[in-house]
Amino acid sequence: MDGTRSNIDYWEERVDLAACFRWTARLNMHEGVANHFSLSVNDDGTQFLINPNQVHFSRIKASELLLLDANDPDVLASPHAPDPTAWGLHGSLHRLCPHARCAMHVHSVYATTLACLENKLLPPLDQNAAMFFERQVVDDHYGGLAFEEEGERCAKLFSDPKKFIMVMGNHGIMVIGDTVAQTFNRLYHFERAAAVYINALQTGQKLSIIPDDIAAKTAAEFDDYPEPDIRHLSELKAILDEEGSNYAQ
Repeated sequence: MDGTRSNIDYWEERVDLAACFRWTARLNMHEGVANHFSLSVNDDGTQFLINPNQVHFSRIKASELLLLDANDPDVLASPHAPDPTAWGLHGSLHRLCPHARCAMHVHSVYATTLACLENKLLPPLDQNAAMFFERQVVDDHYGGLAFEEEGERCAKLFSDPKKFIMVMGNHGIMVIGDTVAQTFNRLYHFERAAAVYINALQTGQKLSIIPDDIAAKTAAEFDDYPEPDIRHLSELKAILDEEGSNYAQ
């Protein structure tokens, strides 16, 4: 890690986010220079870090993340303005949904495939999928690019704090959480579970869905499992550090 950068505000949070951008690119869950991750840094959630406009996930550095205010009407007129859809979606979310401390939006292949089905809910087909039982909300009313009006509509769908995955119809997914580690862990496992589900559908055979009571029990057990998200992100950063990555600069 470049120690000369550590005096920048919210340095640890920046490093965590930058690591997640890099790993998302490595998993091919990115969308070129689109898609966005954000993290609230003040008490009411309205000030947040987000990736700079049109920078590939594989090149994002901690020091380059933007610090925005969701209540600033002039953000898009600033010299370092974010992508307009990033502002529309994440600005609205952090302004209207304070419990969404971290938000990660991707168009990953399997989750987006799920978002294009008539039934967009991920069923508890395997153990990973059970993590998301009764924790998903579906947006069935895609209205075009996520500029501010569309972003506000989507943000309001997260009114129930128990729901932390939004399957965005014909679009992708939005994952929220309390921390960068928790949110990325959810994003990673949702894509893995969606891949199993889509592959299972392709066999054409009848699916063996976990019963609701067992799925609910499993989801609760995941909620209480000790620090898998923290350890997951810690390992990813350790790998990046061993490889000499410049994400933490």
